[in-house]
This record gives sequence, structure tokens and C-alpha cells, in this order.
Amino acid sequence: MEKLANKGDKVIIHYVGTVDNGAIFDSCDDETPMLVTLGNNEIFPALEAEIIGMKRNEIKNILIKAADAYGPRLTDNTMVVERKLFPPHETVEVGKKLAIKFADGEERVMLVIKVNDETVTLDGNHPLAGLDLTFALKLADILS
Repeated sequence: MEKLANKGDKVIIHYVGTVDNGAIFDSCDDETPMLVTLGNNEIFPALEAEIIGMKRNEIKNILIKAADAYGPRLTDNTMVVERKLFPPHETVEVGKKLAIKFADGEERVMLVIKVNDETVTLDGNHPLAGLDLTFALKLADILS
């Protein structure tokens, strides 16, 4: 009987990850396979649950809802700050990523989503937050 992937197994996967409009957000193939130990929280739990029970060389299309991936886009993760808080020589434009240090010492990378003469709007959501993700996945091997 052929072995099925189970928690604790090290598995090699290949996948192409796409969002709703078909755009590819990530992939790994024969040249760049991903090694995952099932049960170690190395990938989304919902994706891991779909891999458990697969057999070697099995291919599956797996839809992971936004809530089970990077979560919803949260307005709490956006902020508007005064433009004058940035050094005058610093180019602040839409699409630029900035490392922002908060009062508690935490530093987060945020994306500039809007700029005018008075304010800069920053977004700290993950770029894939709010999006359902589809993985065209092949379980290439089960190592243990």
C-alpha cells in the first residue's frame, strides 16, 4: 500500500500560487522545491490539511480562503501621517515601502498608498491580505 502524507512527515512540494484574477504570487518547481515538515506550522494550516492524505506525485488544486491565509484587509493596519514627519530629502511616493518605527520600538514595513502635500497614507496589511489563494500543488515526495 502506498504511503500517504501525514503529520510529522517531511514532504517535497511543487506549486504555482495564484490570486483570484489568475496572477501568480509565488511558485516552486523541480529546481526550487519546497521542503515542509507537516505539523510544524511551516505553511498555512488549511494548506497543510489538504496535503495530509495525499500520495506521492498526486496533484491537487487547493483554494485557501483569505481568512485561512493572510486574513482580511484591516483598516486598522492603515494610517495617515503628516508629510512633514518625513525628511524633506526623502522621496515618498505611492508604491514605496518604508520601515516605520513606532513609539513602542516596534518597526514595521508599510506601503505608501496615497500621498499629497499634507499627508501620507500607509498600509501595513500583507500584500495578499483579503485575497483567496489557489495552489496548483504537486506532492513530489514523502521523505519520512
